Formats: sequence, C-alpha cells, structure tokens
Amino acid sequence: MSRRAGPVGVLALQGGFEAHERLLRPLGAEVRQVRMPSDLDGLAALVLPGGESTTMMLGIEREGLAAPLAEFAASGRPVLATCAGAIILDDEHLGLIDLHCERNAYGGQIHSFEADLKFDGAGDDPFRGVFIRAPRFTRLGDDVVVLAEHDSAPVAVRERNIFAMSFHPELTADDRIHRRFIEMNLVNNVTDIDRKKAA
Repeated sequence: MSRRAGPVGVLALQGGFEAHERLLRPLGAEVRQVRMPSDLDGLAALVLPGGESTTMMLGIEREGLAAPLAEFAASGRPVLATCAGAIILDDEHLGLIDLHCERNAYGGQIHSFEADLKFDGAGDDPFRGVFIRAPRFTRLGDDVVVLAEHDSAPVAVRERNIFAMSFHPELTADDRIHRRFIEMNLVNNVTDIDRKKAA
C-alpha cells in the first residue's frame, strides 16, 4: 500500500488562501480550493485561512457551507485554521472548537509584529509567528491543548483534529507546521484506507 496523503482543501472564499497553497504543494499535497459544499467531497484535510472573518462568514452563509464544514470537522479529518480562520470556528460563529476569540486583540494593521514561538511538536528551534490584526484566545475549553504561547497567552491550540492559530504560519518559509498537518493527514488517510479494506 502506498502511503500517500489525501487531497487538502483550502477555503477560498476570501483571504490568504493562496499563501497556504504555496506552502502545501512543495510538501506533495494535492490542493483543492473550496468555495461550495461539493468542493469538500473527497478531501482528507482542510485549511481555513486568514482574512476578514465577517466577510468569510457571509460567504459561508451565502454558499450554505456552515453545516458541511461542521460535518467535515466532526468526521475527524484534520483542520488547520489561522487567524480569521480560527475566529470563524469559535463559540460565537461556527462553534467547531471550544474557545472564544477576541478580534484584533493585538491591534490594527500598523501594530502587526513577529515573534519567536516555542511550538510544541515543531522541534527545538523557535517558529517565527507573524501576527497581523491577530485575535486573542480569551477562553479555552477543558479539552483544548495549548501548543504555543506569546507573552503567556495561547496563540496556537489543538482540540482533537482541529488546530487553531492566531498568527500566520503560511507567511514564512518555515513549513514545519504545514508539514505536521500533512503528516496528520497521512496517518488519518492511511487509517481510513485500512478501515475500508477491512470492511
């Protein structure tokens, strides 16, 4: 059996989806843009990019994507959400991860900054986080695990199969987070293949 990751979808209604695509393709991922519910068919993993969360939610409502996105997340397939992508998953929006986001908590565009982060699972070298109108995770549920902090505040978390980050890992040349995401996709996809074969 060939160990090959399944196709990765990137929500492409608005925002920085192309930056994620540029990091994923060199890792061997087959990347598909997601704009309507049928685009989720056959995907093994999904990325929700940064952008403008209100505009993204309007697009999700317009295209009838809320329920299909919830079904996708509930299936156990890996989901990576960055910045605005994390906001649309929180308890005030789609409710797919047990946390609350405060929008633009670090300031507006002129207050953008970068910081070295110790990221759990990404090795000993710090990961350079890019924060642009970043949200703050102000409440975390009991099952949410913190993967990275900045100034003692969580900036990267995981709940089950969902990763949420307040910064933009796609805006650096460092592919460690996306590589880990692909590896999670690979394990999930191989397990699913084995399950189908056993049936």
